[in-house]
Amino acid sequence: MLDHIIKFSIKNKFVIGLMTLLLIIWGVWSATKLPIDAVPDITNNQVQIFTSCPTLAGQEVEQLVTFPIEQRIATVPKIEEIRSISRFGLSVITVVFDEDVDIYFARQLIGERLNEAVDQIPQGIGKPELAPVSTGLGEVYQYIIHPKKGSDKKYDAKDLRAMQDWIVARQLYGTPGIAEVNSFGGELKQYEVAVDPDRLKAMNITIPEIFTALEKNNQNTGGAYIDKKPNAYFIRGIGLATSLDDVRNIAIRKSGSIPIYVKDVADVRFGHAVRYGALTYNGEVDAVGGVVMMLKGENSNEVVNRVKEKLPTIQQSLPDDVIIEPYLDRTDLVGRAISTVEKNLIEGALIVIFVLVLFLGNLRAGLIVASAIPLALLFALGLMNVFGVSANLMSLGAIDFGLIVDGAVIVVEATLHHLGLRKSTEKLTQAEMDHEVFESASKIRTSAAFGEIIILIVYIPILTLVGVEGKMFRPMAQTVGFAIFGALILSLTYIPMMCALFLPKKHSDKKTFSDRMIAGLQRIYEPLLRKAFRFKYLIVSLTVAIFALSVFCFKHMGGEFIPQLQEGDYAFHCILPQGSSLSQSIETSMQASRIIKEFAEVKMVVGKTGAAEVPTDPMPPEATDIMVVLKPRKEWKSGRSYEELGAAILEKLEIIPGVFFEKNQPIQMRFNELMTGVRQDVAVKIFGENIDSLAAYATVVAAQIQSVEGATSTQVERVSGLPQINIVYDRTRIANYGLTIQDVNDVVSTAFAGRSTGQIYENERRFDLVVRLDTTHRNSIDDVRNLMIPTDTGTQIPLSQVATIDYKLGPAQISREAGKRRIVIGFNVAGRDVQTVVKDIQQKLAAHVKLPAGYYFTYGGQFENLQKASSRLLIAVPVSLLLIFMLLYFTFHSFKQAMLIFTAIPMSAIGGVFALMLRGMPFSISAGIGFIALFGVAVLNGIVLIGTFNQLKKEGVNDIFQRVKEGTLTRLRPVLMTATVASLGFLPMAISTSAGAEVQKPLATVVIGGLVTATFLTLFVLPLLYIIFNSKWNMKRSSGAKTFVTVLIFLFMTLGSQVVIGQERISVAEAVETALKSNRQFQINQAEIAGAGFNVKTATEIPKTGIFAENEDYRPSDKAGLLKIGVTQSIAWPGLYTARKEYFKQQLKYANLNTDVLKIAITKDVRTAYFQLWYLQDRQKLYMELDSIYTGMFKATELRFKTGDVAALDKIAAEAKLKELQAQLAQNKKDIVIQQQQLMMLLDRNVWMLPLDQSLVKIDVASSPSEELTHPLLVLQQQNVNIASSNISVQKNTNKPEFSGRFFSQRVWGAKDPLSGFSISASFPVFSLGAYKSKVKAASAEMEVQQRKLEYDTQVFQTNKGNALAEIDKHSALLQFYESSGLKQADAIIKAATLGYRTGEINFAELSQFLSQAIEIRQNYLEVLNQYNQSAIQYNYFNNK
Repeated sequence: MLDHIIKFSIKNKFVIGLMTLLLIIWGVWSATKLPIDAVPDITNNQVQIFTSCPTLAGQEVEQLVTFPIEQRIATVPKIEEIRSISRFGLSVITVVFDEDVDIYFARQLIGERLNEAVDQIPQGIGKPELAPVSTGLGEVYQYIIHPKKGSDKKYDAKDLRAMQDWIVARQLYGTPGIAEVNSFGGELKQYEVAVDPDRLKAMNITIPEIFTALEKNNQNTGGAYIDKKPNAYFIRGIGLATSLDDVRNIAIRKSGSIPIYVKDVADVRFGHAVRYGALTYNGEVDAVGGVVMMLKGENSNEVVNRVKEKLPTIQQSLPDDVIIEPYLDRTDLVGRAISTVEKNLIEGALIVIFVLVLFLGNLRAGLIVASAIPLALLFALGLMNVFGVSANLMSLGAIDFGLIVDGAVIVVEATLHHLGLRKSTEKLTQAEMDHEVFESASKIRTSAAFGEIIILIVYIPILTLVGVEGKMFRPMAQTVGFAIFGALILSLTYIPMMCALFLPKKHSDKKTFSDRMIAGLQRIYEPLLRKAFRFKYLIVSLTVAIFALSVFCFKHMGGEFIPQLQEGDYAFHCILPQGSSLSQSIETSMQASRIIKEFAEVKMVVGKTGAAEVPTDPMPPEATDIMVVLKPRKEWKSGRSYEELGAAILEKLEIIPGVFFEKNQPIQMRFNELMTGVRQDVAVKIFGENIDSLAAYATVVAAQIQSVEGATSTQVERVSGLPQINIVYDRTRIANYGLTIQDVNDVVSTAFAGRSTGQIYENERRFDLVVRLDTTHRNSIDDVRNLMIPTDTGTQIPLSQVATIDYKLGPAQISREAGKRRIVIGFNVAGRDVQTVVKDIQQKLAAHVKLPAGYYFTYGGQFENLQKASSRLLIAVPVSLLLIFMLLYFTFHSFKQAMLIFTAIPMSAIGGVFALMLRGMPFSISAGIGFIALFGVAVLNGIVLIGTFNQLKKEGVNDIFQRVKEGTLTRLRPVLMTATVASLGFLPMAISTSAGAEVQKPLATVVIGGLVTATFLTLFVLPLLYIIFNSKWNMKRSSGAKTFVTVLIFLFMTLGSQVVIGQERISVAEAVETALKSNRQFQINQAEIAGAGFNVKTATEIPKTGIFAENEDYRPSDKAGLLKIGVTQSIAWPGLYTARKEYFKQQLKYANLNTDVLKIAITKDVRTAYFQLWYLQDRQKLYMELDSIYTGMFKATELRFKTGDVAALDKIAAEAKLKELQAQLAQNKKDIVIQQQQLMMLLDRNVWMLPLDQSLVKIDVASSPSEELTHPLLVLQQQNVNIASSNISVQKNTNKPEFSGRFFSQRVWGAKDPLSGFSISASFPVFSLGAYKSKVKAASAEMEVQQRKLEYDTQVFQTNKGNALAEIDKHSALLQFYESSGLKQADAIIKAATLGYRTGEINFAELSQFLSQAIEIRQNYLEVLNQYNQSAIQYNYFNNK
């Protein structure tokens, strides 16, 4: 079929030319229609649900709002994860769906469930809303509105916010592609009725009365119409308030005959809503801004351009001295990224053309191949438009023209080579030229086509990727696939046609520069190849060894998800201490902004504090995102790099005390947060139930993470420490006053948060009419306490009468994921790769942090994505390798040759791995894609070479060495050309430093490095393998073969030894020694000793020194008085300090003595476990021995049953006995495992251990018993008596007097010198003397208890010791019988009975009886020996041996 296509193309040149022209037109048209972005949109498929509930604390938000919604939506199909944040006044739930779910369908499903959930949320708390249909790349345009210089005082924050909401945002709505315009900062204007509580009290008006009056006096109505011919008159009742005066003149109620108006009890004015966020500009002004959010799936370039088109019109509708200034414009980044791609593509194309002309030695041939580059690219652009692939860094960044022109290079080079073989110097006619081109192209067609198809297949696995990595890399695979598919079509149609038309028709013998260069290379290469023939086995062995080394290096290389894209701007995350106010956050962020603005590279600094009205990024008031917009790089004068600037800014920001700063980039930060709920690269999540416990564990984990190299300072999610004023109601008192909790709550909520009673309309604009306390009466906790509550009798009482009001710290934020509470410890990674840092952290946490039941760790952020992507590639890459192998097999119809070419893949990987290591790059998904592309190119050269060898064989070259030599020299030019073109095509990418180059560098590095080793393989190793595969092995003669095999065996043995791990044998002495060093109980004991040591140092603690100021002689006629200042100090009875010190010393001694108790207890436990395991090991050997006896018996019985010598009953009995034994064997094995685990725990070693491989021995019993009272257990109890004794001394000294003294100074009017004085006082226990004496008696009683306990423990100890000795004596007599005669008799019985049964003297029943007797003796011996040993261990323990 391919021959027909080539023939048609050469014959019908005009048709092919016309088709080429159509391709150019289609490609150029498609290029203008392509959506353009900086990077692919990798946000997962998610729906966010916001509920604003301004009056609720975090706990209530979780209980009343978040939990009911989570419960309702949990059963929605195709949900990947649900996570939520509940904090003061806000609930945000993020629902992530599978990628194949349509976002609008997902929103519909969630919307339906929300309608059900609303019924479960108490009335008036808040209404859940869905977030805009946007993504992580959705914030395409961010701007601020601010007055020009000189007009700063003319407009306040309310005016600017009104302009944003009612002029700018309203005109931007309706722009195609916009999902939402999110306003940020400023003050949301309200008509505020600021109630004065004093005036309310004076006129006996209540807040609910004001609320009702405003509600009822602010409405319009209609009364249909009156039909009065010829007109109809419509009736309209106008009662809406339209101004402040209208609100002031609303009557609340009448007092006698005089109405009381709103203005009598409240100040009516313009106010603003409670702010949860703010925006600052350059650290100078509290500004107003907007964020334009793009609809999911739109073209960001077009959307931003549409917004920019509208801005001049909007600017005209604003006052002249107010301007809109953008600070984040996505088109800037897009422009930089696309210019990077254009630069790399153009430079790559020029390098490729230069190399082609150089190698082909023919300008026309070079230009023919080069002309395929733009045509293939136009073909790719056309298909990208058809399949909806956007043009960005990833999709266009991986196009390597070297790969694309491979097919064309093969066809053109083959044609030139074929024409060069003609001896005739006459000029060819067009028909002859057509024939020659067809001949050469059809010969090489399979190599050309299969080469391109293999590269296409290699990219198939990337198309299987899903999730984040799929969105990132699939566009790249599609684009490269389109370009290569285009190149394949062109190499079979356009290239042969152009060769026939434009290649020189007259053969010239004149040597070109290219011919001379190739001849020179051949002269160097030929002797090297001949030498290689002599050491073929050694070279192949060394190559395999280097490959094994590269695999080892690769395993220890580490990895990251995707290298970070330099966006050209910075985003600093600034966090103040928990509970900081919004005004404090604004002040600090403005200070930080001013510091950042001092850098010459910075164009603008915008700070976003807290959350916007649509909280797509729900930050608390103490957090600020500082966006640092930088000038273009060419304007930088300092010579700093992008990273150095970031580090310098962070260093400068350190002067602000108590503030945590974190460096990031705007898009990267948004992606991380939207996809995994955290802003950092890596997040350690702890799941559990109790918020305080989670916070405590998080602090411990953060400290461990901090000690790992490469982890930046950790950021622990703030879940507690939010200052709250808690109002705890007294239900009895509320009932006494005839109130309900709802009545009181309504008054509190209205007074402090403010409640809307309706709206005031200013033409189209509408503003809330809100009732709340005047600002002067909502400043402190006393204002809360003094809030007046109306009762059912008409009187008013302060809130403190019915509630306890106090400061308390409460939860700041409650985060949930998959229905469980969790806390996140986030950090970025600097100077190392993500994977190794996380690995180190996992090891540290496993060793040092033990979580209770129900609590567990997971890891998220970038690391999560890397793991998912790696696991998918582990499936996709082997599948693609299998496809390549199948294609090779179908090409050559030989398993051997397919395997031969396939060796190119591991060998090319060597260069890729070492190239990454040389440049200090970790393995990332970008590098993984590079490896995939590399395999395709490496295989291509192998195909060309093996194809040539096969062609020479067909032509009759039978000498294998001659065939290899001729073939490699012939194909030296195309092999070198393919590798050079492919690697140099990637060179601009590998060395590029412009925007977006970080993502492309690893990919280009792998391909260039890999092609170096792949070319060496093709030119040396592949020919040698071809010779080895095609020659008969003779191991006797070939020392090289021996070397080869030896190296291979050694390699596999080395690799194998790392996999097989045996069980370790250990002696009892070694086991005890290991346990005494490693057992975890010693670590606990050491910590107790350290703690007791510090307690000793606290014994002499002296009370705090007091400083006082007092004013005396203060009277109406003398407002000044006499000011006196001074210091006071109290001190306890000196003897108390001595007694306390002695008490703490005794406790320290107790902790030290406990070490000896632990030593003997652990020694006993290890010996017990060890000898029990040894006993089980011997029992296992006995069972194994019996198993072989019973198996033999069963086979003999079976044979005798078949011959009719015995009855069936014998056979059944023999089988039953064998099965019973096998069950006992299996049970014993499980007992061994249990005992091994016990020993591993005691030794704190994760290695399976066994006793020595010899028979169980008898333990020596201590011959000289020790004194009981010197045993550590009793010494420890004696120490308890000493502690109780020293406590009596402490209690006696507390009964002694305490001393205090003070020194003061005061100045008397008229006196020249200040008056000074001092006083000393002593305190005696007069009234509490009885209590003090009781304390001494209690301490004495405690000492008595400890003394009696010591006596009892001594008695129990002596009894147990005597029992142990009695047990030893009991077992000794029995052991003596077994050792002297019992065991020998058992062996004799077994031998005699077995022999008797085989000779037929006894039947199976008798045999079974004899064997049971013998086995019982041996089992009893083992059992008694074990019991003796366990008693000996106990006795030695009591003797402290």
